[in-house]
Amino acid sequence: MTLAAEHCEACRAGAPQVSDDELAELIKNIPDWQPITRDGMLQLQRSFKFKTFRAALDFTNQVGELAESEGHHPEIVTEWGKTTVTWWTHKIKGLHRNDFISAAKTDALVNGQ
Repeated sequence: MTLAAEHCEACRAGAPQVSDDELAELIKNIPDWQPITRDGMLQLQRSFKFKTFRAALDFTNQVGELAESEGHHPEIVTEWGKTTVTWWTHKIKGLHRNDFISAAKTDALVNGQ
């Protein structure tokens, strides 16, 4: 089963963050995403390029619908020709498997899957 076929699980405060070994394995499934550290929290980030603001906005709305359906919400920055999506789990202040599932589903939106 691919990450994009999985669904996010409800995450509670205190749930474990992904380990370094899990991070190394899971990131192989979403090679275009970058692990970044911001405000002391590990996050997944990717920028998507588009030809117009409208296309970037349409994609932003698709990511928003995905987030609502999964009950997991990213930071989304929309600019002319570009949308940057950042996933992390707010309750645990870092990365959970849900973030990798959501990143894979975000990739699937671009790939029309």
